[in-house]
Amino acid sequence: MARSLPAAALTAALGLSACLLTAGPAQAATGSITGLAGKCLDVAGAGSADGTPVQLYDCNGTNAQQWTVGSDGTIRALGKCLDVTGNSTADGAKVQLWSCTGGANQKWTVTAAHDIVNPQANKCLDVTDNNSANGTRTQIWSCSGGANQKWNAPASDGGGTPSGFVVSESQFNQMFPNRNSFYTYSGLTAALGAYPGFANTGSDTVRKQEAAAFLANVSHETGGLVYVVEQNTANYPHYCDWSQPYGCPAGQAAYYGRGPLQLSWNFNYKAAGDALGIDLLNNPWQVENNASVAWKTGLWYWNTQSGPGSMTPHNAMVNSAGFGQTIRSINGSLECDGKNPAQVQSRVDAYQRFTQILGVSPGSNLYC
Repeated sequence: MARSLPAAALTAALGLSACLLTAGPAQAATGSITGLAGKCLDVAGAGSADGTPVQLYDCNGTNAQQWTVGSDGTIRALGKCLDVTGNSTADGAKVQLWSCTGGANQKWTVTAAHDIVNPQANKCLDVTDNNSANGTRTQIWSCSGGANQKWNAPASDGGGTPSGFVVSESQFNQMFPNRNSFYTYSGLTAALGAYPGFANTGSDTVRKQEAAAFLANVSHETGGLVYVVEQNTANYPHYCDWSQPYGCPAGQAAYYGRGPLQLSWNFNYKAAGDALGIDLLNNPWQVENNASVAWKTGLWYWNTQSGPGSMTPHNAMVNSAGFGQTIRSINGSLECDGKNPAQVQSRVDAYQRFTQILGVSPGSNLYC
């Protein structure tokens, strides 16, 4: 279902990483982590005190450069954890060594494209200012694919699905038995790297609940992944807001609903394209011609936009606000608070069906 969102509510999305997530290691692996200029991730002065800086340094084989990538998502050296200072999610937050607490600022995902991502922040382990000098501090920063964010971590055996997504291809097919061939599982998994925190934050239960919630809303919006574009063509000319300074360069009727969450309006195409590094304002047809692009637009909305709600759908699920809040953020102005209970029930039914397929409880607060 297409939706109208105020342009003021649209903000730049989080940083990107053009990679596929791999599953967390099934067992710990230990060794050096090498990065920019072939140098090693290093604990400054081999200190083990809380707050010791983590830096780039010539590889020397000492214990200060021996890191254990754990099955729990931690990366450890000298008995302590790689930690984002102050539990921050901001660009430039420094990385340090700290006593392991199990906090989200100490969780990391090593990707197939050699990024090390903190899912809580949706940001990458980064060498400050792309500087390869010994002693350069590490930080988190929006994922850019730059050389200062590429790391070779200890090899480990992957668990879960080959893509790292909590939904296997067979489960995906079970959820969408009549889906349009356009909506490929590979297109979805290819898009996951754009938002590393999606279905990859919190416990296994929370990750599966978020995946089920996203796919349930997708199912409702697309008739079970049957429709790629909005079916009511009479609506097409309606989605051009000429008050925007960039206008509608692709044409008055070019910004109709497309993709898994039926992206619509010129300002949504502009914002999504800017966030994803794709020119969707001038070429919105990419959303109906490229499965990975289509899935990325759905993930963009899910992870960065609150719509008529008060939080992003991603935050609703990872912060235990409940599935009902994802409905509110997607189409709450038309469906919630008794406006269209049948539509709400359709979404809830899909969510309960998908959580059952994934073997998890749907949790509470299902309705809006």
